[in-house]
Amino acid sequence: MPQNSAGLVSKALAVYAKDLRLELRTHYAINAILMFGITTLAMVSFSLGQSGLQPQLLAALFWIIMFFSAMSGLAHVFVREEEANTALALKITADPDSIYVGKLLFNLTLMAAMTTIITPIFFIFTDAPTGNIALFLLVLLLGVVGLCSATTLVAAIIAKASVKGALFAVLSFPILMTLLLTLVNATDKVLQGRGIGQVSAEVQFLVAYAVIMITVSVLLFKFVWKE
Repeated sequence: MPQNSAGLVSKALAVYAKDLRLELRTHYAINAILMFGITTLAMVSFSLGQSGLQPQLLAALFWIIMFFSAMSGLAHVFVREEEANTALALKITADPDSIYVGKLLFNLTLMAAMTTIITPIFFIFTDAPTGNIALFLLVLLLGVVGLCSATTLVAAIIAKASVKGALFAVLSFPILMTLLLTLVNATDKVLQGRGIGQVSAEVQFLVAYAVIMITVSVLLFKFVWKE
């Protein structure tokens, strides 16, 4: 591995490890995400009933919960730097690319922890069909990567704002709207029992969305971070 690539990876992992240690100490972001996700899922499922829901409604419900759960915790990755006055030290010790990659890895870890808990509860509470679970997990993985790739840059933009929570959701939704619609359509087809051939267009879009958002975020992050 070239030296500059090795340096980028090591610094990104250092940023990731720092955030992970702080999160394990405070549990702020993961508690906010899990509390919102589990509470919302329980309330909605008990209100609508456990069985008889159409696949499209189940798909929309799942990704609405995923979206708002992400909005409740993913911004904290940069907000914490501003609140603790550590942003300047981070700028001095690491380059923007490694900071973005490290923060993205941390957000992916948060969302992975959330989906590991939320997804089984979703299937239990809603009685959603599990016959096509491998394809569902593929769509879920691509959806989580897409959510994190877009919202990590937005979190850096709003970190210095006075109304961070509301602004984070407002700025993220237009960027994520196409992604969420595609995820709902793909999940709807998966829950209906359709195969990979009938979901291939959505899967290709999700892969392209993640690649484009990560690439654009890496290119723009240095300008956002140095402001």
